[in-house]
Amino acid sequence: MSALIHALVLDGQGGVSKELTNKEQISAWQSSDGLLWLHLDYCFDEAQDYLDGVNLSDFAYQSLLAEETRPRMVSEGQGTLMFLRGVNLNPAQTPDDMVSIRLYVSERLIVSTRHRRLLSVSALADTLRAGKGPKDASSLICQLSENLTSRMQDVIDELEDKLDQFEEQVDSAKPHDHNALSQVRRQTIGLKRYIRPQKDALRGLLSQQPSWLQDDDCSRLSETINHLVRYLEELDMNIERAQIIQQEVSSQVSDQLNKRMYVMSVVAALFLPLGFLTGLLGVNIGGIPGTESDAAFAIFVIALVALTALIAVYFKLKKWL
Repeated sequence: MSALIHALVLDGQGGVSKELTNKEQISAWQSSDGLLWLHLDYCFDEAQDYLDGVNLSDFAYQSLLAEETRPRMVSEGQGTLMFLRGVNLNPAQTPDDMVSIRLYVSERLIVSTRHRRLLSVSALADTLRAGKGPKDASSLICQLSENLTSRMQDVIDELEDKLDQFEEQVDSAKPHDHNALSQVRRQTIGLKRYIRPQKDALRGLLSQQPSWLQDDDCSRLSETINHLVRYLEELDMNIERAQIIQQEVSSQVSDQLNKRMYVMSVVAALFLPLGFLTGLLGVNIGGIPGTESDAAFAIFVIALVALTALIAVYFKLKKWL
């Protein structure tokens, strides 16, 4: 394993004129050779050596190697520092654990660093190798932003489908997994946590429009921002839907509990007089009526049944049953 993921020199026609494979070639690169896209894994110590070969400022150097980032955009000299995130589509990972990518962008140099793999970046590099990629730094960043954004749609649609299933289960009073519903809500909140500042970062890039950002690409960037705004609206709606579903579930559980408690209370009320009478006649003292009669027990049982029936009729008239 190496810190160098790829170092591509663009030919300005949508392809790659040369792919650099070691530190010496990267250090020897000149801006006149073409736009260089250097992509590194910052967790390797040798990533620092590769960054030393492209002469970045201390602030840009430290920012590209930072372990924790939040989506934002910062102007840095002749270039721009961008911190973006994409959904985590790696195996055995959750999409809301979004993968960060750090970017330094100037007219002739793009340096990006990450730790976990991003399919959007890999797809963009493949299009460049196939000769069908962006031609300059402006279109490359726009294409990367579009790739990161477009992959969010499938994840959000999947969350909406899960919420649809939960709503159907609640409407039909079918049993469902409370933990799964909580997980959907957490994933929705986690996505919103990073998409909102990412929208603000791209909007800041559009408003400042650094020298490397072409006018023709501003409309593409604006459309990406509009997609992020729509995703945020969908996530807000999903959070509200999840809250409503949880409230409905709590209401159903409460109703079921109340019904059971009501039945138990009615049963207890029916048998309360019977318990009183049997307890009263069961005391072991003299004077208990019927002790000398063989029919006393049968008469007592019939009286208890009649009393229970009368109480039931009374409850029915009162609409307690």
